[in-house]
Amino acid sequence: MIESPAAAEAPPVNEHWQRLLAEVAALPGQPGVYRYFDAQGGVLYVGKARHLKRRVSSYFQRNHDGTRIGQMVSRIARMETTVVRSEAEALLLENNLIKTLNPKFNILFRDDKSYPYLKITGTAGIGGSASSTYPRMAYYRGAVDKKHRYFGPFPSAWAVKESIQLLQKVFRLRTCEDTVFNHRTRPCLLYQIKRCSGPCVGLVDAEGYARDVANAEAFLRGDSEELLAALQQRMLAHAERLEFEQAAELRNQIGALSRVLHQQTMESNAGGAFDKDADILAVVVQGGRACVNLAMVRGGRHLGDRPYFPAHVVEAATLVEGGAEAVSETVSEALSSEEADERELHQPIELQVLEAFIGQHYLDAAVPPLLISSHPVAPALLEALSEQAGLKVRNLVQPREEHRHWLDMAQRGAQLKLAQLLAEEGSQQARTRALVDALDLAVENLDTFRIECFDISHTAGEATQASCVVFENHKMQSAQYRRYNIDGITPGDDYAAMRQVLTRRYSKLAEAAANGGGSGRERLPGLVLVDGGRGQVSMAREVFEELGLDLGLIVGVEKGEGRKVGLEELVFADGRQKIWLGHDSAALMLVAQIRDEAHRFAITGMRAKRASVRVGGGRLEEIPGVGPKKRARLLQRFGGVRGVGAASVDDLATVEGISKELAEEIYRALH
Repeated sequence: MIESPAAAEAPPVNEHWQRLLAEVAALPGQPGVYRYFDAQGGVLYVGKARHLKRRVSSYFQRNHDGTRIGQMVSRIARMETTVVRSEAEALLLENNLIKTLNPKFNILFRDDKSYPYLKITGTAGIGGSASSTYPRMAYYRGAVDKKHRYFGPFPSAWAVKESIQLLQKVFRLRTCEDTVFNHRTRPCLLYQIKRCSGPCVGLVDAEGYARDVANAEAFLRGDSEELLAALQQRMLAHAERLEFEQAAELRNQIGALSRVLHQQTMESNAGGAFDKDADILAVVVQGGRACVNLAMVRGGRHLGDRPYFPAHVVEAATLVEGGAEAVSETVSEALSSEEADERELHQPIELQVLEAFIGQHYLDAAVPPLLISSHPVAPALLEALSEQAGLKVRNLVQPREEHRHWLDMAQRGAQLKLAQLLAEEGSQQARTRALVDALDLAVENLDTFRIECFDISHTAGEATQASCVVFENHKMQSAQYRRYNIDGITPGDDYAAMRQVLTRRYSKLAEAAANGGGSGRERLPGLVLVDGGRGQVSMAREVFEELGLDLGLIVGVEKGEGRKVGLEELVFADGRQKIWLGHDSAALMLVAQIRDEAHRFAITGMRAKRASVRVGGGRLEEIPGVGPKKRARLLQRFGGVRGVGAASVDDLATVEGISKELAEEIYRALH
């Protein structure tokens, strides 16, 4: 029997705690997901359970004094629960909520599924356009559709480009844009070096080219043995008909394909369907950080790997350990399902990281039929993935032969990449400490030391924008970057622009700090850098004096003699003499890093705004295949983006360099 939460050792009873205990007592014994919130409405933790009441009760059965779980439980102001039909549904919902709510005590992976693909356009032999009669290979990143064929995903752009080069050597498919293809009068250099069959000038017929496209697709699918057998059959048939030139061409193609396959040392020897598409997952945890290294095998070829570094690893690990301790003391007479709950709470940190990655990464992405992993994956998670993907997903642990080689490589890659990350973080921490010491700042905790840096960017006064970038926890926090449109000033007046952005940035924060607030993400920094010398610092000083803020926070980064890197001097608003930190100073390296990031962020924002002001929107720039020349022709013909948006596909196709297919792409993008 599980001890009632009210009867167990608990924090001092008050109205708030009694309400939580009552909610826990009323929970059903069904699968579900629970969320804990703090007093400010922030999400502390999201969890799933096969038995809601038993799992949630475990958090409220004792004080957990001195543990991280005690810190979390003491901050719970309210909770929400959702009952579902099965544990698989609970897993999917849990990971959806983790990605959406970004809880403070969950292992969290950054949402980055922007994988590249190899695209083969159109369908060979159907239709009249170049892309349909003579499809082209292309590197592609973005949403896929049914109009073209996509192979991948690949772990990196390099892997896609390498595959394109291999296909060029063996099958000689074209890679040129339709606008180039349609206007060729003689074959290009790729034909001369035997990387293209010259379809642009009719050196290969549509039927022969379509056969090469089909062979290339078979190679990408992993049907290499069948492809080689078919090519050998065709070669022998040509030889029997005394068509020796055609037979020699096929012989050369077979030789090239054999060499490519021989170079692919990672190709599986098993030859089963499951071996053609697989993901290899290796986990390493060290120094409070974790790395999941994802290696991809597609069509039987090892395409490379990609590392992922989750956040909140220490928080989640200690939280689950605390939960395990609580449960182990109260469910000694548990049934089999309760024992499963307890085993889940006793999972090693590596397994927690792995399952968090699988749940969040494959939530809305394609999952291969085989996952080779360093730790066993829970059957419920595999079931959820199988239901979502519509295919049976297997998990292979302790693999043999070639699979073992794949996993060992992924494991070594994870160790190397985590070691590199720890080394880089150690270097950043040293830089933070060097800057704090150089400026003689009173900082209690370097991990929470926050720097904000401002820069102004415009083109001769046009499209003025200010940027604010944030450095905290020894790294740039891109999610907290902000851009400010600057209006109501004399064009080109950088001082007025700096005054406006600092006033807008800190007026509310100063008011919150005066009232005892500002403890959340948006809070006053420990240091404010402005890109500029005495003029910009004087403007910042005026703003801080008006707001009643500490002038010692302001530091200007003044360019040195000849504007050379390494000669920058730091200018202070509180009357201190400006200082030069030295060429090889770690503190100056950090200041330069933050200043350069503020400059980059301001420049990109200004350019986007300038393009929007000049042409009424930058959407044309985002359409693949529309470069500066084509964009200029479109805008000139139709008088701006609105005119382009109002044009029909046929009207768009009348512009020089715009094919029918590209016109359709433009029309879809603008509607």
